[in-house]
Amino acid sequence: MSAPELSEIIKSLSATLNSIEKVLDLPKISAEIAELQEEVGAPDLWDDQANAQRVTGRLSALQAQVDRVESLRSRLDDSEVLIELAAEEGDPESLAEAQAELGRLSDLIDSLEVRTLLSGEYDEREALVSIRSGAGGVDAADFAEMLQRMYVRWAERHGYPVEVFDTSYAEEAGIKSTTFAVKAPYAYGTLSVESGTHRLVRISPFDNQGRRQTSFAAVEVVPVLEETDEVDIPEEEIRVDVYRSSGPGGQSVNTTDSAVRLTHIPTGIVVSCQNEKSQLQNKASAMVILKAKLLAVKKAEERAQLDELRGDVQASWGDQMRNYVLNPYQMVKDLRTEVETGNTQSVLDGEIDAFIEAGIRWRRSQEVD
Repeated sequence: MSAPELSEIIKSLSATLNSIEKVLDLPKISAEIAELQEEVGAPDLWDDQANAQRVTGRLSALQAQVDRVESLRSRLDDSEVLIELAAEEGDPESLAEAQAELGRLSDLIDSLEVRTLLSGEYDEREALVSIRSGAGGVDAADFAEMLQRMYVRWAERHGYPVEVFDTSYAEEAGIKSTTFAVKAPYAYGTLSVESGTHRLVRISPFDNQGRRQTSFAAVEVVPVLEETDEVDIPEEEIRVDVYRSSGPGGQSVNTTDSAVRLTHIPTGIVVSCQNEKSQLQNKASAMVILKAKLLAVKKAEERAQLDELRGDVQASWGDQMRNYVLNPYQMVKDLRTEVETGNTQSVLDGEIDAFIEAGIRWRRSQEVD
């Protein structure tokens, strides 16, 4: 590619980055960073640990956002200088190096542009992800566990902490259900496009005749609530059950009834938590999950889309949003965006950014239409 062609690419990328900077409102972000830095410097900050974690987490996230934009701008400027020098000296190797760098920058700027599309009321919140097995028996339970691993690996790749609140293991293999939090800014806005029914087609490892099996799992994503969110639940509307926590194969069984299950009687929503040693701590965590689910129900009712946001997905034929085919060929395909890949193992190992970014763009196009 010639120097003039590369210069045009730089102009295009620079224009996109300018647009991103305007949407992000960097001066406003810088002002908030200054305010948060003052709070962090206060000697009594850690007297309230929950607030301290919120302040330091927010500061870290905003600073990372500014650093990311500034780094991209600096790399674009460096590439422009490299192209000018290469053109003057007739250096094809430097031009090739600049072209490769612009390819990398294009991908990074595209990803950053997707973040600017996350402008929903709760998009910047952390996410609560629930997965449950659907039609397909033991294969569905195994698939649900595969999806849990996929999302946890995705979070690990991005350095996002994950906290598992509850996992119900199936008898033979896999899990019946699980609920975990992805603790990162914009985790909800990012992962919310993963809500829906996922379908797996493969040769069943549990079928002694080696037959192909189709199984389903449902994914639900809701935002983690903050103290300012108003979700009032009268005590008489909640049934509390306690039981002993347990792991796969009967391992890690507690000697006390520390696990807690909450049932919201009017809606039938059930949540459980068994990750803490204390029954009170588990009850508090379960209440956080229940409130988040009830908020999702409330917002869904307002938009007349209760089934979609509540996660009331049948997890069976006809309503899947993504197919994972491992036999007779290898392919993962999103049925909404048409994004697909033949590298099924990388997807199951957490490389799902292309699907997520396409889903976010698809959702915005649906909103515009």
